Amino acid sequence: MEGAAGAAGWPEPVVRVQSLSESGAATIPDRYVKPEAERPATPLEAAAAAAETEGGGIPVVDLSSPRDPATARAVSEACRDWGFFQAVNHGVPAGLLRRARGVWRGFFRQPMEVKQRYANSPATYEGYGSRLGVEKGAVLDWGDYYFLHVRPPHLFDPDKWPHLPPELRETTEEYSREVAALCGRLMTAMSVGLGAAPSRLQEAFGGAEGAGVCVRVNYYPRCPQPELTLGLSSHSDPGGMTVLLADDRVRGLQVRRRGAWVTVDPVPDAFIVNVGDQIQVLTNATYRSVEHRVMVNAAEERLSLALFYNPRSDLPLAPMPELVSPERPPLYKPMTFDEYRLYIRRKGPRGKSQVESLKAAAVDAAAT
Repeated sequence: MEGAAGAAGWPEPVVRVQSLSESGAATIPDRYVKPEAERPATPLEAAAAAAETEGGGIPVVDLSSPRDPATARAVSEACRDWGFFQAVNHGVPAGLLRRARGVWRGFFRQPMEVKQRYANSPATYEGYGSRLGVEKGAVLDWGDYYFLHVRPPHLFDPDKWPHLPPELRETTEEYSREVAALCGRLMTAMSVGLGAAPSRLQEAFGGAEGAGVCVRVNYYPRCPQPELTLGLSSHSDPGGMTVLLADDRVRGLQVRRRGAWVTVDPVPDAFIVNVGDQIQVLTNATYRSVEHRVMVNAAEERLSLALFYNPRSDLPLAPMPELVSPERPPLYKPMTFDEYRLYIRRKGPRGKSQVESLKAAAVDAAAT
């Protein structure tokens, strides 16, 4: 269950959630029991949340005509209103989506000693992991993951990429290229939807070659007490934009909407796209990152692939001047993504506390 390599840099020994799940225990350790206010909704609360979706859930956006102004409007409206949307007809082959899911399911089915060779540390988080944050005694999430840097080139480390299953590397590289290209198209639509030049957001990220790309594969094992815990705690994504390939068999993602938790019904072969904190900062909160979390399941394991598309990490980001006015002053002070993500890497997922604290600091500074 534990590995010496996996404990390096962590405040306490690392326990693999998959091992806990496969042990056959009828209860979960106290370390995974969430405070009552953070636990999944009761059936009554879930029904109330469903009413908040106004009959539609998160928007579905057809990307089959990416240069059509109507596409940019639909993307922009979703980013303003929900911070989330499902992208269909996105141009990434359905067969590649199936292969990507398949190779990573194959990895998590490898013997523990194979997976442990890639145990990660909080220095980079790259590799096989089971926790975020380094606070000793923190309440943990019911999930394991694998995190990889794809771009920029100097962060790409082939030693961190698993050798098993044999086709995993090639498939993941192809998948990353295709989805990163989709992110470029989405950035164009987002920019046009702001009334800005098509390349405006991409330029703010440091250009297409400057943007960072990383992948996190989430594995949520079966849980004997899913009503007491979460696969991933409530958070907004610290980066620029996230493109998620959800599990094609089991629901689990929930999005916070008007104080209620709305469970997402994934459309087959769609991507779930959400705004990250960096785009919220750049757009002066015109587009907004939204809290989301993941439920676990007693009967089924779940697997999802998240690709994070981020600004160049050493580039100071602040609200774009064209979105600032006397009536709408800048809500955030300049900060690099390197500085920003230190927070979540120390504390783990904590709602929207990081981006909201920056807003408060900027407002306080303006008032003095």
